[in-house]
This record gives sequence, C-alpha cells and structure tokens, in this order.
Amino acid sequence: MTVTAPWTLTTIIDAALDGDPQHALDRWALSGAMHLTGAADGPPLAGSARAALAMDALAQVVEQVSAQLGTTVSVDGAALLGERAALAGFSRQGSISCGGGSRLLTTADDVIALSLTRHSDVELLDAWLDEAFNIDPRHDEQATPIDPVAWASLAALVRQRPSRALVDRAALLGLPCARLGEASVQTPLVSVASLEQSVRAARSFDGLTVVDLSSLWAGPLCANLLSLAGARVVKVESTSRPDGTRLGPSDFFDLLHAGHRSVALDFATDLGLQWLRRLLASADVVIESSRPRALHALGASFDHMRTDGWRGVWLSITAHGREEENHMRVGFGDDSAVAGGLLADHHGAPMFCADAVADPLTGLLGAATVMTALHARTNGLHAISLARTAAQVAAGIRRHPAIDLAPVTVAQPRARTPASRAAALGADTDEVLSAL
Repeated sequence: MTVTAPWTLTTIIDAALDGDPQHALDRWALSGAMHLTGAADGPPLAGSARAALAMDALAQVVEQVSAQLGTTVSVDGAALLGERAALAGFSRQGSISCGGGSRLLTTADDVIALSLTRHSDVELLDAWLDEAFNIDPRHDEQATPIDPVAWASLAALVRQRPSRALVDRAALLGLPCARLGEASVQTPLVSVASLEQSVRAARSFDGLTVVDLSSLWAGPLCANLLSLAGARVVKVESTSRPDGTRLGPSDFFDLLHAGHRSVALDFATDLGLQWLRRLLASADVVIESSRPRALHALGASFDHMRTDGWRGVWLSITAHGREEENHMRVGFGDDSAVAGGLLADHHGAPMFCADAVADPLTGLLGAATVMTALHARTNGLHAISLARTAAQVAAGIRRHPAIDLAPVTVAQPRARTPASRAAALGADTDEVLSAL
C-alpha cells in the first residue's frame, strides 16, 4: 500500500471493500460489530461485513504513515467499531440504535432515522411536527430523553408525513434526522481547500500541537490516534456546553481523552473568544466538528485563521458536508450512517448497523487524513463527513453479492484499555493559556 496524500484514501477504501468475503465475515464477527447488528431477539447479521475491511485498511494507513513519522500507532481497525458498546454495555436492538437514542421510522413514502439524544431535541418536536406533541422529557442523564410510549406516538405521526418534508424541516431546526440513502458518494472522499505546501516537513509528531474542538466520537477518536503518535492534544470545550460524552460512560471518555490537556472557555465573552483564536493560532493541527456557521459566527473559522496567516492542517468533520444546503444540518453516527445507506437488512426490514458506525469510520478516516497531509507536507482545509463516509462504504458493499452467513464465531465487542483518567473539564486552562 502506498499513501501519498489524503485524496488517495478513497482508492484505498474502495480496494479494501473488494476483499475476500470470508475474510470480511471473519473480521466482522471477530470485531464485535456483528454482535451489535440485528434484532434483539434475532441472530447477529453479516450484511455489512465489508465495513470491517474498510476499518482495517484505514488502520493500516495510520500504522504505515505514523511509523514514517516516528511513532507507530497500531490499532485493530475493525474492533474500533465496538469500543463504545463494549464500555457502555450496549447490545443490538434492530430498528433502535444500540445506544437507544436513534430510531428508524417509516414515513408516508420512505424510511428516516431520527435521533433524540438531547433534551433540546425533544423540545423541538412540536415545531418539527407543527403540532403539539406534549411530551415531558426524562431527566435521567443516563437514559434517552423520551420513553418507548412516546416513541410509538411519534412514529404514528411520522407515518403520515412525506420523508423529504420531515428531513428539510429538521435541518432548519437543527434536529438530527436523515432519509435512508440520501447522501451521495463523493470522490475524492476528502475534500481539500486552500492547499499549500508546508514550509517544513513533519518528521515526527513530537512537538506538534493538536487543538481539538470536536466532541462525541469521530473527532475525539482522531485526536486520540494523533496523541498516540506523539502529538500534544489540547481539548477545548465551552464552559456552557461541554462535550456531551462526559455524561456517558467515564471509561469511554477516558479512552478517547487520556493524556489530553483540557481547556474550558466561555465563548459568549470577548476574552473567551480571544483565547480561542490564540489557541488556534498556536496549533499545527485543528480538529473541529461544528456546523460551518458556528465557528464563522465566533470569528474563529478556517477562513478567519487563514486570513490571519495561519498555515496548519485543519480537519473539518460534519454530519452531511460543508455546502450551503448542509450548513444547518446536524447529525450523529447512527442517523448519518442511515443517510449514507450503511445499515443492515433482515427479510426486508432495515436495521441499524453496529453502534453509530459512521462515527468510528469517520474518526479513523480523519486520523488517516491528518497523518497523510502532514507526511505530504500539505496544509489547508480537509473536510470529511459522517454521511458521505458511510455512503462510500455502503456503495462498496453494494458492488458485491450479499455475504452468506457461514458458521462463524461471533465475538462480543471489546475496547482498548484507557491509558489513564481524562482531565476534568478545564483542569489545564490556566497552564495552557499562560504558555501562549
């Protein structure tokens, strides 16, 4: 395998997806992803098994390029698919996501995936449906905001509406919702802008600073792998809206953030925004997963930093892309995977594929993107999206006949052991800012 630049990753993924079907099935079963795919009372499903080959190929890129940059990072690519489930105790639930926050709903003409993982999402339902839904969200931080009875009532209302209208209105409101297979395959998978040759080669990750503005899974996984390669990672969070993963299983947050410095800033103040821009100016790599308009409104977007002379690698991770029509859209790993058409099918019934599969796929793609950009000595904006990553993998899977379920040992999902406890919110703010 030869990796010369981020845009070659599309070819690498496609080649991997054409691999031997028995090997794909073995890797899918061993990774734990197969255990997480299918109905709760049914067998684990093998239909998306080739996704494991894409994960293995990206992990091989990370290993190869990180070795050339000084510190080899070796991870079991396919096993990354099951890490959150292993630490949170999730299991397969068919048309309900492993984490319980997303569901596949039948509309008047199609299937959509709707995610209700935040109380703010539930508060948008009246406006989304244009009628009173009258649901009091549950306030248990470890539970999804609405119960099964409320989901059933919601499903009955959605069944009467056309899918496109539901998705378009959700986009305007910032509600995570996607129509099955709506995302297009983009070639190359990594979009680049303002690309320039760096003045100096990155011979090692030692001494490189990564400022991580992302949250949840994809961006933090990318930052985690860069940290293992030797980079200094500074995680920046809003004091009013910290990373929601802090409310989940602590082992998962620790796994992704061990060894990272934690900075908390108040983005509603001029001082907080000044410090944010100074942090970005100090970075060799920036990872962010915001809607494009969010950082633009703060005066801390890639374009702002570029105008001020910053010349690093900027990784933008979105749910559906940075184009104008997608500026308002939000999405999570489960609903974005459905947008890409990456899901399972059991006798005609669509089911979620693994656990938020678009997240680990995109996080690993992000790490490979940053590493290859550094190795190729190119800076600029590198944009990837959850839905399009899922669409690329789903398209590769569709090129081949369905994999027959042969006798195979289906392993439980597993996770790496966290290196240490992650820093508390803002624990390193004073130290990091004083060094700028």
